[in-house]
Amino acid sequence: MSISTDRPWRDPALPAAERAGLLLAAMTLEEKIAQLGSRWAGNDMADHELAERSPDETINVAPMEDVFSVGGSLSLEESSRDGLGHLTRVWGSYPQTVEEGVAEVVRQHEVVLNESRLGVPALVHEECLTGFTTYGATVYPASIAWGATFDPSLVERMAAAIGRDMAAVGVHQGLSPVLDVVRDYRWGRVEETMGEDPYLVGILGSAYVRGLQSAGVIATLKHFAGYSASRAGRNHGPVSMGRRELLDIILPTFETAIATAGAGSVMSSYADLDGLPASADPWLFTDVLREDWGFEGTVVSDYWAVPFLASMHRVAADNADAGVLALTAGTDVELPDTIGYLSLLDKVKAGEVSEDLIDRAARRVLLQKAELGLLDEDWTPQRSVQSGVDLDSAENRAIASELAEKSVVLLDAGSVLPLSGVAKVAVVGPCADDPRTLMGCYAFPNHVLPRYPELGPGISIVAPFEALRNELAGVDVSYAKGCEVTGDDRSGFAAAVAAAEDSEVCVAFVGDLSGLFGHGTSGEGCDAEDLRLPGVQGELLEALLDTGKPVVVVVVSGRPYALGLFADRVAGLVQAFIPGQEGAAAIAGVLSGRIVPSGKLPVQIPRHVGGQPGTYLQPALGSVESEGISGLETRPLYPFGYGASYTDFTIADLRLSVPEIGTDGEFTATVRVANTGDRGGDEVVQLYLRDVVARVARPLKLLTGFARVSLEPGQTVDVTFRVHADRTAYTGPDLRRIVEPGDVEVMVGTSSLDLPCRAMLRVTGDVRVVGHDRVLTTPVTISKAVLTSEEGGGG
Repeated sequence: MSISTDRPWRDPALPAAERAGLLLAAMTLEEKIAQLGSRWAGNDMADHELAERSPDETINVAPMEDVFSVGGSLSLEESSRDGLGHLTRVWGSYPQTVEEGVAEVVRQHEVVLNESRLGVPALVHEECLTGFTTYGATVYPASIAWGATFDPSLVERMAAAIGRDMAAVGVHQGLSPVLDVVRDYRWGRVEETMGEDPYLVGILGSAYVRGLQSAGVIATLKHFAGYSASRAGRNHGPVSMGRRELLDIILPTFETAIATAGAGSVMSSYADLDGLPASADPWLFTDVLREDWGFEGTVVSDYWAVPFLASMHRVAADNADAGVLALTAGTDVELPDTIGYLSLLDKVKAGEVSEDLIDRAARRVLLQKAELGLLDEDWTPQRSVQSGVDLDSAENRAIASELAEKSVVLLDAGSVLPLSGVAKVAVVGPCADDPRTLMGCYAFPNHVLPRYPELGPGISIVAPFEALRNELAGVDVSYAKGCEVTGDDRSGFAAAVAAAEDSEVCVAFVGDLSGLFGHGTSGEGCDAEDLRLPGVQGELLEALLDTGKPVVVVVVSGRPYALGLFADRVAGLVQAFIPGQEGAAAIAGVLSGRIVPSGKLPVQIPRHVGGQPGTYLQPALGSVESEGISGLETRPLYPFGYGASYTDFTIADLRLSVPEIGTDGEFTATVRVANTGDRGGDEVVQLYLRDVVARVARPLKLLTGFARVSLEPGQTVDVTFRVHADRTAYTGPDLRRIVEPGDVEVMVGTSSLDLPCRAMLRVTGDVRVVGHDRVLTTPVTISKAVLTSEEGGGG
């Protein structure tokens, strides 16, 4: 292969960093700035979003019309005259076949190459939160369901499959995973998170990163940082959070994914923390992310986060000043269209921003393009894509099915689960016969296809009613809707009550329908006033329970709802967190008993509709230990980590390898786990630590390790956690992270409130300050137990 001497950056034999440097040196200032921008050529959402804005809303600076129209007013050709950093959602904006999508990717690439002097390809990015967000692609369970699996290896397999599909059709970067830690269940984007514990989120998020990037697709961690802690759970709401909470609860998930999985990109948050918008915060994006953590990838803005600095946060006079703020703070690429960065050339010429900052960001973008092969001499748009790719393959659906099955949480088997010997079942509720309720807000059928109702879901998907009818062969299964997910129409109550009265068991499917910006009960911009079931679904359950018939309640939702009014009256209770395309069969299998449930709660199920905050990460004053000082009850209905089964497990015999360690030492904690039931199944063994006395008020317990264990009846294993002293580190009064001497309680069990195995460990030595190089994970080994004769073994 002959490399043009005037374009040496095309030589794949050279190191990627050298190639990026050579290309940067050959660029004009205009061409460098172009690498920091993007174009959403297929966007038809802007007019829709503008229509949702209140007509009497007055915005004096950088109005929303400007936000949507400045970059969008330019054609792709005009946007590409000096090159282009990113092509936005070529696949994810409107429905198209694989052949049409491939052709459109090639077309847009050719525009970028032909219109620019140097012909540098653009990166193509797409959403991939519940799978590749495009028409006809597999819809996997939502992230909150991944959390319920407590299974990082399965999440990694899913992400690898998503990455392979995306890479095959020319996608270079995926805008996932979401590493926000749930702080308020009312927030609409709870469904996009993996739960309320930073260790669980960090481990599963890292697994997703490894899977996606194994296929050559850059993973993007979002939203950096604090987005999920908005006041009252309101989307884009301000965040009232101290630096310590940010350092100990919010940031470790991102840090873990960077340190252990090598995440290639980070996305800015819309939030402001204590008045400072994340996108304008150099402490976050330069001091912490770059200097402390050594992150070398790219920072991309959340969509329109740059102009929002002017229109929403009002910390910039206009879009141009917003661009300077974001670039200075450390945002490398503006998405989804170049708006704030359009004026960077003028700002450099006026001396208001240094060209060094342009070079800093452009070098990072070009380095990724070199690493992905986009700068290679033989790269062409045609060679970057494949035709005939099956985006909803049998392999994909098998992974989606396994995820769904492992994510369904049995809260209470009650008196009738699993269903057996039942001749007549009534299926009721708004989530029973609507497959959309199985999918999240970033699933293409809920994200884009509501604008194209004539097309249907674009994938093969069945609703729970049909799945349960198929599951219960020979059983008379009837259906009555009862009510909609939202609204106050009770006209269907009578039919639902009649169906229940005419049955042996009634199965009620209630919960959410995901959507965007108020067009749903869960999802982005679909925040809740409180935690009662949406619409009149709670009233429907009351009417069904009043019949006296056994009622099994299945909650299909993106957030936990308060179920305290119903829990002691139901004949069975199941939580299914948006289980995806194969979710209906998974739920039906749990109800029938074909599947032994093994999901665990990644968020607590509250008892009361207004119980806030509801997460288990509470210091003494926010926990059950403080009951009596307030009339508000803090105990959840079901705790974090909880999940019942159709078989029985015991966890016992906690053994610490040593009674004490130094502040730089480690110990092992081993427990014996046995399946004492009559069916094979999975248990999730959970290790928590408690700092008995600390320099600041800390949560009474923190998940520090976990392991999903599969056991046949009678089988026993030893589960060993290797815990470094670094895992006890926290942010002290002076905002330095420390490991200090003192007593630490080690607790092992099956939920945050079921911890039968406890022991005290002594940490000795001097206080030790730790940084990014500290141990962030707790390795686990599972080995065959050596039983004594008393335990039924031979020694």
